[in-house]
Amino acid sequence: MSHALRIGIAGLGTVGASLVALLQQRKNELAVTCGRPIEIVAVSARNRNRDRGVDLSALDWYENPVELAEKAEIDVFVELMGGATGSADESVRAALSRGIHVVTANKALLARCGVELATMAEEKGALLNYEAAVAGGIPVIKALRESLTGNNVRRVYGIMNGTCNYILTRMEKEGLSFADCLKEAQRLGYAEADPAFDIEGNDTAHKLAILTTLAFGTRIAPDDIYLEGITNISIEDIRAAADLGYRIKLLGVAQVTETGIEQRVHPTMVPRDSVIAQVDGVTNAVAIESDILGELLMVGPGAGGNATASAVLGDIADIAKSRPGAQTVPVLGRPAATLEPYRRAQIQSHEGGYFIRLTVEDRAGVFAGIATHMAANGISLESIVQRPQSGREASSQTIILVTHATREDALRSAVAAISADGYLVGNAQVIRIERTKAD
Repeated sequence: MSHALRIGIAGLGTVGASLVALLQQRKNELAVTCGRPIEIVAVSARNRNRDRGVDLSALDWYENPVELAEKAEIDVFVELMGGATGSADESVRAALSRGIHVVTANKALLARCGVELATMAEEKGALLNYEAAVAGGIPVIKALRESLTGNNVRRVYGIMNGTCNYILTRMEKEGLSFADCLKEAQRLGYAEADPAFDIEGNDTAHKLAILTTLAFGTRIAPDDIYLEGITNISIEDIRAAADLGYRIKLLGVAQVTETGIEQRVHPTMVPRDSVIAQVDGVTNAVAIESDILGELLMVGPGAGGNATASAVLGDIADIAKSRPGAQTVPVLGRPAATLEPYRRAQIQSHEGGYFIRLTVEDRAGVFAGIATHMAANGISLESIVQRPQSGREASSQTIILVTHATREDALRSAVAAISADGYLVGNAQVIRIERTKAD
């Protein structure tokens, strides 16, 4: 049996502690399946005295994770601290500069400088694995980097943030407001004290940027993503979607168009009978559409200590099974130097149309005015529903429109014209409708 693979872990939060426990509990099994023992030899975390439920007494402790990466006698540096800058960035670079393999779950770091880190790894002959950075325990990175080689991927989309999916699920199933569901998500630990990164769509955007590069061979472009969170989704939208045969999910979508690559993160209405519509709670799902395979849909736990640690462990095991001099899979699916410049797609027709909810004053001519503005912008309507308000809002009514496929600029122009007429109460709600093949 080969010599042990020596591991250094920076970050001992929920995922780090779970990883240590797995490596200690399954030491003998891993030695057999990987062909060599895997041993943790060094760790780094902010609080040395915190009880993490695992035995760290025999390990070398480094107060500074960068020092661990620079000096520890390790073969693999595991970064589980998070953050796009600071210690996470510095320690990963320090490890790669030594030719030390790196495993990370840090999507923010990869979205910010993944191409640069991939270049460093390739130059030093080191591996950089990051399965846990996207969709937790779902092996979507391996699928795109390895299993789908030879396929031409046309679209990648999915539910990539458990916090948002939990909130939307609770809103629908229990009729709760967004604020109440968010508060409950925070109480259960599904949402941070400051949840903005999740609910505004940034977390999903980072993950989507990584998948886009793997799917289409372009340089990572996190700043070229249309971004819209779920904070404006109301219980009225949830109910209207249900009446029309849809459910609302926060999706990340990347696809090839004639004018470039389109990346977008936003609330989306998906057909109730589609598979992805059935994905509830904190579960994640990623669909990959390709020319040979068709559509592959992977569903599983997208976060949590054991799910994420499982993905990290899989990356470590891959390194343990590799041998010096053997051909390795490029970090981003192809050599970093061959990645194409990212070309952002122009605004185009959106397959599946749009859902539009308008609260308007209940007076003559309003409906005709809305229809006129839609027609003037070349927008064809699939359905129209009018809902009178009751109680204090009896002087207004809700109009719900579902359009056929149309250009987004045309839709926005029509909505702006409706708003300018002065009969709109509050803001218009516009939600894309995404047609899926997974049904």
